[in-house]
This record gives sequence, structure tokens and C-alpha cells, in this order.
Amino acid sequence: MNPFQKDEDAAMRPADRLDFSAIIDRLPLKLPRGARMVVWPVVNIEEWDISRPMPRQVSPPPGGVAPVPDVPNWTWHEYGMRVGIWRLMETLQKHKIKPTISLNAKVCETRPRVAQAALDAGWEFMAHCYEQMAIQKVEDQRAMIRQTIDVLTRFTGRAPTGWLGPGRGQTYATLDYVKEAGFKWFGDWVLDDQPQFVRTTSGPLVSIPYSVELNDITIMLSAHQNSDAMYTRTRDAFDQIYKESARGARVMAFGVHPYISGAAHRIKYFDAMLRHMKKQDGVVFWNGEQIHDWYTTASAKTALKR
Repeated sequence: MNPFQKDEDAAMRPADRLDFSAIIDRLPLKLPRGARMVVWPVVNIEEWDISRPMPRQVSPPPGGVAPVPDVPNWTWHEYGMRVGIWRLMETLQKHKIKPTISLNAKVCETRPRVAQAALDAGWEFMAHCYEQMAIQKVEDQRAMIRQTIDVLTRFTGRAPTGWLGPGRGQTYATLDYVKEAGFKWFGDWVLDDQPQFVRTTSGPLVSIPYSVELNDITIMLSAHQNSDAMYTRTRDAFDQIYKESARGARVMAFGVHPYISGAAHRIKYFDAMLRHMKKQDGVVFWNGEQIHDWYTTASAKTALKR
């Protein structure tokens, strides 16, 4: 019997962890210094273990069976580490944007050059498990979370405050483990345009809205869109949310991966995407901890007005 099954059996289901709230019924949240909208940029850096099936594929294997080892797809991902990440870094630096890096902690051990460059650039490190695999396959989530925290803390000099599961995955008890380990916020739930407080067995945790459709995996791999598809979709989403932010603060996230958006045929559209968002007044580019700190204060002020 799984020794952790009792945690899963007793854990709250997602709908029990937060109350339903329609965004049109809420009192408006305010951002500082006249801002009205937050863009949360996330760069995902993953560790792929070639002894397991690859997390995703650009080259379908003959016969449709996931091979082990999957050398073609492992090398595709490795291109992001060797080439793509540096294109993303150069473009983000050009626009003076310091994103959140969603990092498998093992990258600090296997690709320290990449992790160190992100640290030197002032990027926020968000814990993304130890290595890229389905969290439902992790035998001891508590031990994996501790290992992730220990590796990131040793490398960066401070414990991460935010968590994102691979593929935004969770079991019913994951958020209890995450809060128990000391995290303040997480990005797995794509269910709002504002942060939300979520219940856990150790107290509230802040859900910061990430994105599933403004993500280069969904757009470029799942849907096989043209090279400019993420630019046009993100631009359209940004324009709509920016308009709505006149009625109260909104948060819009996007997620990119070095082996996808860092490809030579896509990088100019990544640049155009950032340029479009940067030219609008009242837009701030924040990391997860900044969003968490603002929301906990702003929501408390809003509650006093009720």
C-alpha cells in the first residue's frame, strides 16, 4: 500500500480549497504608482532524463511508441540549453525585463552555466521539482520538494518562495506539501486573471495565475502553429486584458521554453511580443514574489472596504 495514500484520501479537492468568485463581483484591486496591469514572464528550464521517455516530442518516433533512449528529442531539448536560452536572455535584457525562471533544480547540477547566467541576470528562481517528470509518478513528494529546495538554496543563496509543478501537475495533497515546506505562492492553477488565496492544511497559499494558452508548448507544439502565432495570440490577449484592467488590476502570464521560443525562426516574434507590451502605459513586468507581496497587501486593503 502506498504510505502516502492517506494524505491523498484526506486532502481537499481543488474546488474545496477556494471559494467561487466572479471577477465582475469583486472590489477593484489597485496597483502602485498608477499601474493597472501586471505581466508575469516565465522562462521554463527543464532537466530531461534520457533514461526515461522524453517529456515531449518534436520528432514522432516510428510506430508511435515512445522509445528509450529517445536521442532525437533529447538533442532537440539540448539545443535550448546550448543556443536557445542565450537568445531569450539577450532579448529579455534588451527590453530590461527580469523574468521568473521555472527551474528543475537538477539543472543547477548538470547545466550550472545556464543557471548561473540566470542568477547573474537577476532572474527569480521558482521551484519546478527536481527534474522534469509527472508529479504523480514521484513516490515521495515531500522528499522531492525538500531536495528541490536544498539544491536551489545552495545555488542561489536563498530559499525559493514559489512553486510550479511539471506540466502544472498536482495530486490532491501536493499543495499541502508545498505550503508545509515553506512556499508562499504557486503557479499551477490557470483559473483567474487575479491571484487568489487557497486553503491548505498549514494555512493559506497564494495562487498566481499562470497561463496554458499563452505558452509556446501549447501554441507551437500541440497546435503546430506558424512561427508568429505566440506573438499574435499574446498580443491579442494582452490588449483585451489591458482594456479590462481599467476596472481593476489584472495579471497576465506567459511561458516560454529555450528549445521552442529560442529557435532561430521564432526569436524575432518573441522580441516583437515584448516590444508590444512594453510600449503600453501602466504595465509592470513583475516576478512571482512581487505579485505575491502586492496581492497580500492589496487584498487586505480591499477587504477593509467591504
